[in-house]
Amino acid sequence: MPRQRVTLITLGVADLDRAREFYTAWGWQPYDGPDKGIVFFQMNGAVLGLFGLQDLAKDQGRPGASLGTGAMTLAQNCADDAETDAVFQAALQAGATALKQPEKVFWGGYSGYFADPDGHVWEIATNPFWPLEKDGSLILPAPQG
Repeated sequence: MPRQRVTLITLGVADLDRAREFYTAWGWQPYDGPDKGIVFFQMNGAVLGLFGLQDLAKDQGRPGASLGTGAMTLAQNCADDAETDAVFQAALQAGATALKQPEKVFWGGYSGYFADPDGHVWEIATNPFWPLEKDGSLILPAPQG
């Protein structure tokens, strides 16, 4: 089995109900499984989980730890700039805070950043050098050279 993979991303959240409402309003469909105290969303080949901050710290074996946000970025690539704008605006309408409106960027693409209600940073981008598969997944192209 390949080791270079991520199957589950868990975000610590201050208010689980508020976080669920945000992601649902952004257009994500929660998984209605038996787990209480955590919310899952099926992604394309992986799962996003939302877990209360204190419960997450306890589960990590560090009860009472102060968990932070913003030191990493989650990203969603889009097929074109119009889709990037639409996904970005949908997040703002769902309650995200704009950090940087989508714009042309130095590396030749188009991207913007927002923070979800818990401060988790998302980049929404179009990368003309990384075409998406029909299902929206990203496979890095073969190196040129």
